[in-house]
Amino acid sequence: MNFTKLCLEDKRIIDKFILPYKFLSCEYCFTSLYIWKDACDIQYTIYKDALIIKKRDFEGNYHFMQPIGCTKENLMSIIEALKTYKEENNMRYLFKDLEECFINELNLLLKEKKSLCIKEDRDNFDYLYEAKKLMTFSGKKLHSKKNHYNFFTKNYNYDVVDINNEKVIEDVIVAAEKWYEDNEEKDDKLYYELIAIKDLVKNMELLNLKGIAVYVDGKIGAFSIGESLNEKLAVIHIEKGDKDIEGIYSFIARTLIDRCFNNSEIINREQDLGIEGLRKSKMSYYPLKLEKKFILSV
Repeated sequence: MNFTKLCLEDKRIIDKFILPYKFLSCEYCFTSLYIWKDACDIQYTIYKDALIIKKRDFEGNYHFMQPIGCTKENLMSIIEALKTYKEENNMRYLFKDLEECFINELNLLLKEKKSLCIKEDRDNFDYLYEAKKLMTFSGKKLHSKKNHYNFFTKNYNYDVVDINNEKVIEDVIVAAEKWYEDNEEKDDKLYYELIAIKDLVKNMELLNLKGIAVYVDGKIGAFSIGESLNEKLAVIHIEKGDKDIEGIYSFIARTLIDRCFNNSEIINREQDLGIEGLRKSKMSYYPLKLEKKFILSV
């Protein structure tokens, strides 16, 4: 197998395989792959008419994502080839980012399961929410979010604009750089995310992205970027805000969906990566479901 490093020009190839599937996981979308193409050294190949994606996790371990476009007839032969590649290249895992339906399919096909170790990858579960609830903050559970939203709208002089012209794009880049510099816990993930943000805002149309920036007193207080993956699902890739502006996160979370993804039924707000504060924040919006992901090793 000869793997190619992912680049922007590969979107057409990747989409051809991915779009026919109705993945709920954010991992299986070109933009997600593109954001982390350098941090995770994402590569791909086409093998037996199936898309094979190889990536590196944040601990430096390489693995494959689930093969896309394979058939029941060739899935096992593809897995055997990947097992051989794994052994020859000293990879720690065979698969990560597996969806539950793939695990179930694999269990039906495999006769010998003793050599496989399958476990849940909780830090990478995706958070799925009902779009209508995020657009209205209806119900007792989201009452505090509504209060934060209302506080922001009543106490700040703000303006909401689409990220679709050079001035706004430049302002977003400046705001992203400031957010990175002000963050006390800088790491490689944040650095690569900053690079990705700069790339995304310059290619919004090509990547089919939608985004908004919230100006507070003439300066960007928050910005967010997402995309529709299909007629039911939208994913929020980026959300940054000034934590000193009370209610800004509740405001932008609701406003982006209401403005850009109001036809969606489900909103995927991605994973928490095991970061305690991020997990607490995502749980505070009361997800409809946590979309599980699995690790499979031999």
